Amino acid sequence: MRWSAGRRVRRVAMLSVHTSPLHQPGTGDAGGMNVYIVELARRLAERDIEVEVFTRATSGGAPPTVELAPGVLVRHVDAGPYEGLAKEDLPAQLCAFTHGVMRAWAGHRPGYYDLVHSHYWLSGHVGWLAAERWGVPLVHAMHTMAKVKNAALAAEDNPEPAARVIGETQVVAAADRLIANTEEEAGELVRHYEAAPDRVAVVHPGVNLDRFRPLPGGRAAARQRLGLPQDALVPLFAGRIQPLKAPDVLVRAAAALLAEEPALRERLVVPIVGGPSGSGLTRPEALYKLAARLGVSDVVRFEPPVDQERLADWYRAASVLVMPSYNESFGLVAIEAQACGTPVVAARVGGLPVAVADGRTGFLVSGHDPRDYARALRRFVDQPELADRLGEAAAQHARGFGWDTAAARTADVYAAAQHERRRHLRSAHG
Repeated sequence: MRWSAGRRVRRVAMLSVHTSPLHQPGTGDAGGMNVYIVELARRLAERDIEVEVFTRATSGGAPPTVELAPGVLVRHVDAGPYEGLAKEDLPAQLCAFTHGVMRAWAGHRPGYYDLVHSHYWLSGHVGWLAAERWGVPLVHAMHTMAKVKNAALAAEDNPEPAARVIGETQVVAAADRLIANTEEEAGELVRHYEAAPDRVAVVHPGVNLDRFRPLPGGRAAARQRLGLPQDALVPLFAGRIQPLKAPDVLVRAAAALLAEEPALRERLVVPIVGGPSGSGLTRPEALYKLAARLGVSDVVRFEPPVDQERLADWYRAASVLVMPSYNESFGLVAIEAQACGTPVVAARVGGLPVAVADGRTGFLVSGHDPRDYARALRRFVDQPELADRLGEAAAQHARGFGWDTAAARTADVYAAAQHERRRHLRSAHG
């Protein structure tokens, strides 16, 4: 394939094998990566870069293509049974998925896709082959890394298998550019996977500032809409319910807080908004049982996953968002909550020290001892004005994380990858 000097990236094949951008975040394996792909694709399309997202069909009734937004097309690829296939079983379906991608490409003229952008290691393997076949650059985003996750496992979590570590190492070696959410993640790619530093670009994810923002009436109006007491302390957990996210730490922290001050029971509400990760269960049974065993079932309120508009109201209604995760490549939820004017108490892990300005927009906690989180929450009890003061700074902080900036920087990464590919082609052909 010959490159013209003025050619730019016009159309990107974006790969998301294991989770669809059309799925509800907080259900199954859908989470921050889904939001990332949707928002990034939309903003790239606004910059005149068309995006086609290839994802595995999980329903026989899914149409072959869905227009997500002008310039953004989602393609459903048949690969394995529609339902009941765990993420751990997907490596066996990568051949079928790749076949589906290649069939879509075969229906177009040569040079239809200018670049492949894969998300998560499973997609990276498909992207590796597609980019080689099409003669275009491969840009890859890890989102999470097996070696990093295995170094900080929750007690009841299972380690990532060796096959994933090997797969990730291969994708890192194959990619023309790697996108990391933070400088720390970039360093981890270099240290753990021997990524070439000059091929790693840091692009902070963004937040939809039109959707996640303070509204007139603030916390009081949001609580009225959600049926929450106006005078309550409301520490919120939002996201997929899995050991990695550690919602149990918040439940245990609530129990510790009540043991210290029983009178607080009258005005403590602990909403846990989200569904069990990848389990197919309708409710998080283990957390229900833990709350009952600790005697806090009356204050812990389990809520199913909600759409983005409703989630924004939960953020606005909360006194504080609590993220005790064992690992977060960035922590989009923390930025979303802050954009709504809500401070965050989070674990000092992964990208959360970038997302949360410690002492100014919330508090970072070292480790996962529930008593430490209880102490952080106690500050909001003792200083009733703290939520408003930190929340105001949080909203200002979040305004620096717009998706337009993320899309512009991603487009720059695309251009750099394409320029380097073009240079190699020129030198290879004399």
